[in-house]
Amino acid sequence: MMKIGNSDLDVAPLCLGGNTFGWTSDREQSLAVLDAFTGGGGNFVDTADSYSAWVPGNQGGESETIIGEWLTRRGRRDDIVVATKVAQHPLFPGLAPDNVIRAANASLSRLKTDHIDLYYAHQEDPKTPVEESVASFASLQKEGKIRHVGLSNFSATAVDAWVDAADEQGVPRPVALQPHYNLVHRSDFEKGLRATAEKYHLGVMPYWALASGLLTGKYHSEADIAGARSDMVGRYATPEAFAVVEAVREISAIHGVEPTSVALRWLALQPTVVAPIASARTLAQVQPLLESLDLTLTSEEVTALDRVSSLVER
Repeated sequence: MMKIGNSDLDVAPLCLGGNTFGWTSDREQSLAVLDAFTGGGGNFVDTADSYSAWVPGNQGGESETIIGEWLTRRGRRDDIVVATKVAQHPLFPGLAPDNVIRAANASLSRLKTDHIDLYYAHQEDPKTPVEESVASFASLQKEGKIRHVGLSNFSATAVDAWVDAADEQGVPRPVALQPHYNLVHRSDFEKGLRATAEKYHLGVMPYWALASGLLTGKYHSEADIAGARSDMVGRYATPEAFAVVEAVREISAIHGVEPTSVALRWLALQPTVVAPIASARTLAQVQPLLESLDLTLTSEEVTALDRVSSLVER
């Protein structure tokens, strides 16, 4: 188990992303995925109040609603670490204090729980003074509605500002950071935010850990990219990125696992990373996620992945 920053949250070093729930995974698929993930040793689930408002006919909150149904059906709430986010829901945009409070209460209702373990500010809000946002999160902590604070899509400068405001107010600092980070998108985190995470002892949960599916190995060239996620996958598609995919495939074949497992294990081994976030659209996609937990990469394999991924234009 891994500790998230300075918090009391213990998690397996893998987080199940809930962005597919209510989008590419229907209710029954989503519930089955959650059962399989936790049945295989996972205990950390990540969602957001905005998932999946981008789908025609959805309003946002669909993922939280499914997770809430599952938590109720499963019981043993305290066995699961639940993370969700505020700032991008169509009805609750930004980090203004009143908005944060209303959004948190709406999330609690959908999740059918009395507390959120890790509540992220989903993005920066330049329209709201950071001191006001910090105070609103602190008030939710004081009420017991959220246990810990995280920051997602924040620059190093914005993280500094949040921590400074928290210290000035004498309220808890954030414990977690959620950046875009994977084998084909490294420099944004490694050349900036990693030092910030180390400075404040933030546990890092990288999103798009599998580069929207590119690192699963299912795509051999740009011509293979199609489907609901094609635009998201396509942005990674360069010859250098496909060289990384090939290296991941070769190592996965040696270990008898899927490329997914190798890509996630490399990420989990990086400094400050606590638990990469990866989603599973179907039940069959859960096992490769879980197999990353027990996979041991040799130092030579890690070095080879470091080398080939360093050549990706970022």
